[in-house]
Amino acid sequence: MNNNLQTTFIKEDPWRIFRIMAEFVDSFETLSQVGPGVTVFGSARMVPTNPHYKAAVELTQGLAKHNLAIITGGGGGIMEAANKGAALARGKSVGLNIQLPHEQKGNRYANIPMHFHYFFARKVCFVKYSIAFIFMPGGFGTLDELFEVSTLVQTQRIPEFPLILFGRDHWKGLLRWMKEHLEKTDFISPGDLDLFTITDDPQEAIHVILDYARRVGPPDVVPKAFS
Repeated sequence: MNNNLQTTFIKEDPWRIFRIMAEFVDSFETLSQVGPGVTVFGSARMVPTNPHYKAAVELTQGLAKHNLAIITGGGGGIMEAANKGAALARGKSVGLNIQLPHEQKGNRYANIPMHFHYFFARKVCFVKYSIAFIFMPGGFGTLDELFEVSTLVQTQRIPEFPLILFGRDHWKGLLRWMKEHLEKTDFISPGDLDLFTITDDPQEAIHVILDYARRVGPPDVVPKAFS
């Protein structure tokens, strides 16, 4: 190992562990008091006049009225819309914000704001305290979370939580590609694509999530991920 690199590791990396631990301790302590939540992913670039922004507000407002916390990345666009819906219902509106060079800044509707330095710590918190996941139209970040959460469900690392793909026109091409190039080639198992519910109706999404919550039990015994 290069001497300069070795010196950097010795001086910085062991101490970095404590910063990582602090992020997990602080976030777990806060989120463990929030109760079961629903995580909403989607584009930070979505403008308030977009129908999907309005649908996200309606959807999360309906969920928050049933005492489900709404968890987002804490930024703008769909994240802002989801936090807004929860706040309008006087519910728990969680924003797990991370500082990025572009796009990301905290929105004013998150009444439980948290700030992260590490992406991986933030991603754990999206999953650990949620009983359902909503994927609104989005870019690389949304796709990253879609495939990561889907893999956790598929491999039974977390329960078979509802995975809602909201926006048929946005998602149908990807589902068609996965069926043609993943399912038919046996890269995924038959039935794996049935993990997803695709819809354009906020009320249908609400129904799917509430039905799951009723089937698994009252909120205080809903199974958690990574327990």
